[in-house]
Amino acid sequence: MFSYMILRGKVTQEQALLKIKHYCAYQERSHKEVMGKLYDLGLFKKEAELLVAQLIEEGYLNEERFAIQFAGGRFRIKQWGKKKIEQALKEKQVSSYCIKKALAQIDEEPYRQTLQKLATVKWTQLKGEKNIFIKKRKLQDYLLQKGYEYELVKAEVSGKE
Repeated sequence: MFSYMILRGKVTQEQALLKIKHYCAYQERSHKEVMGKLYDLGLFKKEAELLVAQLIEEGYLNEERFAIQFAGGRFRIKQWGKKKIEQALKEKQVSSYCIKKALAQIDEEPYRQTLQKLATVKWTQLKGEKNIFIKKRKLQDYLLQKGYEYELVKAEVSGKE
């Protein structure tokens, strides 16, 4: 048991608090990421939960703020659609309330413009495909894989000739 503690690199609660504050100050983190980091530092569940509560109280950890920043970044930088962003937030165990709030922050006009831009670029890349049906199917699959809603994708693909 004792050698296991040494292998895990057990730190004191004060050391862990300093490390985790720095970790949270560097960029927004989900509760799941913070708990994982605390476990990596060698803390047990009760200790980790106490530190998470303290981080929330002190403003280092905010699930809503994390969700909004995550969604905005994934849309702007990676050009993900709302479905893919929602799935990624669910994997990070973010509450459905925060997910809805984060997705609502994405403006509809830039969202549709990004979808159109992605469709146009991909359509051009598929210029070698002679069969129009296969070409449209590949475009649709690509846009759905990026996480855009089926109705929007269907409308975008049907407008291509």
